[in-house]
Amino acid sequence: MATSIPDLQRLSFLYGAEFWRRLTRRAAIGRLSAIRFAGTIPDRLVVAPIDLRMADAHIAAEIYAGRFAMAGRMIDTGGESPFQMDLQDGAFLRSLHSFGWLRHMRAADHELAFANARALVDDWITVEGKRLNGLSYRPEIVATRLIAWFSHSPIVLRGADHGFYRRFLRSIALQTRYLRRVSASLPIGATRFQARIALAMASLCLPASQGAIRAAARNLDHEFDQQVLADGGHISRNPMILIELLTDLLPLRQTYVNVGQKPPRNMAAGMDRLFSALRFFRHASGELALFNGASAVSADRMLAALRYDETSGAPFREMPHSNYQRLSIGDVVVLADTGAPAPGIASETAHAGCLSFEMSSGSNRYIVNAGAPVFRDPEHLEFSRMTAAHSTVALNDTSSLRFSQSSFLGPIATGGVSKVDVESLDEAGNHQGFSATHNGYAAHMKLLHRRKIRLLASGHEVQGRDYILGLDQNPPGADNPAVGVARFHVHPSIAVDQDESGAVQLTATDGESWKFMARDLSPEIEEDVHFADLAGARASKQITLTFKVGETPEIAWKLVRTVLPRARD
Repeated sequence: MATSIPDLQRLSFLYGAEFWRRLTRRAAIGRLSAIRFAGTIPDRLVVAPIDLRMADAHIAAEIYAGRFAMAGRMIDTGGESPFQMDLQDGAFLRSLHSFGWLRHMRAADHELAFANARALVDDWITVEGKRLNGLSYRPEIVATRLIAWFSHSPIVLRGADHGFYRRFLRSIALQTRYLRRVSASLPIGATRFQARIALAMASLCLPASQGAIRAAARNLDHEFDQQVLADGGHISRNPMILIELLTDLLPLRQTYVNVGQKPPRNMAAGMDRLFSALRFFRHASGELALFNGASAVSADRMLAALRYDETSGAPFREMPHSNYQRLSIGDVVVLADTGAPAPGIASETAHAGCLSFEMSSGSNRYIVNAGAPVFRDPEHLEFSRMTAAHSTVALNDTSSLRFSQSSFLGPIATGGVSKVDVESLDEAGNHQGFSATHNGYAAHMKLLHRRKIRLLASGHEVQGRDYILGLDQNPPGADNPAVGVARFHVHPSIAVDQDESGAVQLTATDGESWKFMARDLSPEIEEDVHFADLAGARASKQITLTFKVGETPEIAWKLVRTVLPRARD
């Protein structure tokens, strides 16, 4: 596919911006060496923050036996230190070097687990402590590791001799200085936010002057200003990041209280906005909507964050800054993506799912997006970002966004959707709804996609229309050769059957059933893959409507509830 002039201009700008960022970053950081970041060794840790992530003592027993289950893979070290093995799995290594698994050792609550935790930390310090390069010193991993070490320092240091105590504190101090230096040159995004959280935590956990504590708080305030939008969404538009940030911000906020320090000025209001956005993206079942990099989240992890939500009220009808829609009547929820991707590096988790929607009813999710893979499998990740992996329309089997294939730029959006026009179709007492139009196919096909969705006031029917328009907002000519496919990805827990009339019955395990129907088109049931599952990718089904744009520039479809769940009979 040829690259359009607007896309070429955008690509040139992105390359120039990335080149300048790398140049200034290298100049700011200078030569990396352990000696350069050496300094005074703290004499103690002041406080240990809590860890809200769920822990499992059985995992600690597996680690003690040399079996490390991380990122969907099990590795048996045979008694060897995992840090001295030649391992190639990137996702496994990220999890290993982040040390989040220390929480399982703490949950075991016995001296053998604590001694094992200390031995593994000591191994890491010996093998990786002075390299300051490679995967283990990526900023996001350093930040996560520091938070884990601060949080679980009581068990790592319990029973430690003086030599280990000093090695541990020396390593923490070195990593903190390193992260402080590199964080200033990080691009806007979740990694920089996480680094600022870790550094604010370091200013409280290590002996520090009031000036250092205030400086860390100011830097964190800046991230709230820059990255948390007015409606509470993150600048990346990824709902998953809301949970990740809150899981680290909540312990940090409590740590400020515990040591008698004033929290950053923007922290309370910023966290309230994050909580509001998280409520927006939750289905009636409590699960997270799968947009722009979001994946499966365990119910325990979601509840661990939401139990601290002190905001109140129903979720917003829309998020005008993050550009999402929420239709909700009774126990039926429709969530839709009506926005262009975030700019530049902030789009590294963006998906080509503009105008995609998800629909849930009570405890059941019916129509979903395929979602991002939990364990970041490279091949699955690439497929999950395509328009075809979303419940929306794709033209000529292409995506509405184009992503960089360059390792220099990273996996950011470089072309496609740049403008989305949105209009409310709400009518009090009749329905909630919206109309949205995106230009993702304008540059190459001279076509626009418009979608209208209404949720009727009864809560029993969702009506949808998709239009393929020319740039003049009129239907394209009859000779237009483009082929459209509207996909409706069905959650794996839903049974799918088609009756003689062509209607598709979607039935949940509790007996609730919805019927999918289309006007003048025969729905097809096809095999599908649902990427966002805690156990890994799962087989599922999808409903497709295929149409020739020149002959059928408008399609209509609807979902009608036919059977209530048994619990409500």
